[in-house]
Amino acid sequence: MSEKYVLLAEDNPDDVTLTEMAFKRGKVANKLEIVRDGREALDFLFGQCQYAGKDPNDKPALVLLDLKLPLVSGLDVLKEIRADKNTSSVPVIILTSSMDDSDQQESLKLGANDYIRKPTGFLQFIEIIQQIKTKWLNSNESHHR
Repeated sequence: MSEKYVLLAEDNPDDVTLTEMAFKRGKVANKLEIVRDGREALDFLFGQCQYAGKDPNDKPALVLLDLKLPLVSGLDVLKEIRADKNTSSVPVIILTSSMDDSDQQESLKLGANDYIRKPTGFLQFIEIIQQIKTKWLNSNESHHR
């Protein structure tokens, strides 16, 4: 059983832990791969630097992308994902604490599939992960190799 993985680009360790817990609690079967900054996200997706040798065709089922990442911003990561033919079709959900409406408009304009503000409570976070699972991950099950 080769489940497609979800790539989480998140620099806040508390949010990483929260996402891992919500995946477990929400019974999301997909493995969670974690990168801590925008540069690492791009390296991971494109099989560069420490990820050289990773199969470039091994794409995530979904990318959960924070906007406020160190080194390379989430918006710049999104631009690169959409610009590359290998990754342009990968669903990207912006998962951010930004309350700036211009961030949302820019994300959607650049091709994000969804824009979700991180909730403050764990139960609301589990609910969001459940919605993501239903909308983006269950529909991918027929596309497994």
